[in-house]
Amino acid sequence: MVQIIDTPQFQRLRYIKQLGGGYFVYPGASHNRFEHSIGVAYLAGLQARTLRENQPELNITDKDILCVEIAGLCHDLGHGPFSHLFDQMFMPQACANEKWKHEDASVEMFEYLLEKNKEHLTEMENSGLEDNDLVFIKELILGEPLREESVESPSDWPYKGREEDKSFLYEIVSNKQNGIDVDKFDYFARDCHHLGLKNNFDHMRYFKFTRVIGVEKNKLKRKHICSRDKEAGNLYDLFHTRNRLHRRAYQHKVTKNVEIMIKDALLKANNQIQFEGKNEKFYTLSDAKDDMEAYIQLTGQGPNFQLISDFQLIVMDYGMKEKNLINNVRFYCKNDPNEAIQIRKNQVGYRTKLSEIAFTIHILQEFLLKRLTEVCNVHHELASTVRLQEITLY
Repeated sequence: MVQIIDTPQFQRLRYIKQLGGGYFVYPGASHNRFEHSIGVAYLAGLQARTLRENQPELNITDKDILCVEIAGLCHDLGHGPFSHLFDQMFMPQACANEKWKHEDASVEMFEYLLEKNKEHLTEMENSGLEDNDLVFIKELILGEPLREESVESPSDWPYKGREEDKSFLYEIVSNKQNGIDVDKFDYFARDCHHLGLKNNFDHMRYFKFTRVIGVEKNKLKRKHICSRDKEAGNLYDLFHTRNRLHRRAYQHKVTKNVEIMIKDALLKANNQIQFEGKNEKFYTLSDAKDDMEAYIQLTGQGPNFQLISDFQLIVMDYGMKEKNLINNVRFYCKNDPNEAIQIRKNQVGYRTKLSEIAFTIHILQEFLLKRLTEVCNVHHELASTVRLQEITLY
């Protein structure tokens, strides 16, 4: 693990702000992807070890735990400058017809890391990791199979890294079933700490009350991580915390205004700045993703730009649009710990039920319109096109 941390590919994360433009609004939010990734690795290993201790029959091996930890450590290797600003705001405009996400770059950067540091990663070699283990790590990072293959019957298991009896391991780092994973546990706690917000969700308590139980769905029975029935309120706290972070920080009107200005600066600089990749080939900001040797040079540091404001429609939800994610969580009772059950939101005696909150909230944020109108003395409808002062990107 330490040998991976010491590579240039991982050290690059020291220069990528966790909250993108949020640092310009919240000076305390100075944390980077570097420390978040280490935290996710720790929590991933902790959850896997807790499951092994509580249920030895799951046959979780040391190699399984190491793979989960490495996946947690490397899951954000592919983030570009200013984190989600790069892949959610800049790339869709710079590469409008391409489907690209930072998880794809994380898998490619992980492969590049292994290739460039073969001689130094002696601990990985001594641990006996095989090809299927590396595939398993990549699948955990991606949160889905490495490539879509034709499925002849619903019973086919799409993953190659681990067999179906260890399906629950795929829910630890990036959980596509219900969004409850250690990635969120770390960034909720870390972001709340640096933003000065209260985090009501207790992930250590969650670990204590989880069990792996077979759940039948669509005539298939697979093992899933389930939580104790009395922990339903704690899980509602998890998604309530996520919603609160988006409302107060991630989608803060000034944060989004700063991010739009940075995005505009990156778009203007896209064809003006080039990064050298393999074989002395040069790439623009948006094309650097095609060559990890060029992409590794992209961080959150940059020069001065003159920027333009903009509007943006923000869609806020609890992680899966209008769905109630708790409906995808399975629980168990104290008197029958091997039976997975559902708990609906109307069954939860909880002081701030999410049933009282709309799951999808559409907010049209008008960035700096009032201030622009006052400063520039222009009509309200034209304010979004007025040039703003230069800012320095750190």
